[in-house]
Amino acid sequence: MYPQMPLPAQVPADANEEGDGIVIGDGPVTTDSYIDFQCPFCRMFEEASGPMLDGMVADGRITLIYHPMAFLDAMSTNRYSTRASAASGCASDGGKFSEYLYTLFANQPSEGGPGLSDEELIALGLQIGLTDAFAGCVRGGVHLDWPPYVTARAAERGVSTTPTVLVEGVVVRPHPGLIQTAVSAALHSGV
Repeated sequence: MYPQMPLPAQVPADANEEGDGIVIGDGPVTTDSYIDFQCPFCRMFEEASGPMLDGMVADGRITLIYHPMAFLDAMSTNRYSTRASAASGCASDGGKFSEYLYTLFANQPSEGGPGLSDEELIALGLQIGLTDAFAGCVRGGVHLDWPPYVTARAAERGVSTTPTVLVEGVVVRPHPGLIQTAVSAALHSGV
């Protein structure tokens, strides 16, 4: 069992009640997505499933909760997973979490080398319309204590790989068709 981590002093805007994920939408079926911005399989998952998840949010079918983990910090020379996840928290503060998520995956560095620098993370945010407040948040390390909390909470839930998807608390293979089937079953069961 993992020790309980205290909630960080500051969690990003739009965080769930537990403070370990960013909430998008307000549909009846809760869908959790555990990701790491350095994980190539997470990038492939987002490319394949992201538009479908966005559509289910837009249709009011799901509440999507992203949990940006710092699972692969050891796979970079500069704690990229933690810094990218913290920057995504800053993007959430600026109201552009989803856009930033897609931008980070589109510009994903390879495992084993240095990840993007803080200045590169900031530049990507500014390209999608985030402001100087975002830049200040990243430079100030406002959310650097959040990714370890998200990662510890994920471990408490038994999440040991990324991407991991849960629909109403049940693990579903991260495949668009299987997620759609699980969401439809949850909707028909009267969730």
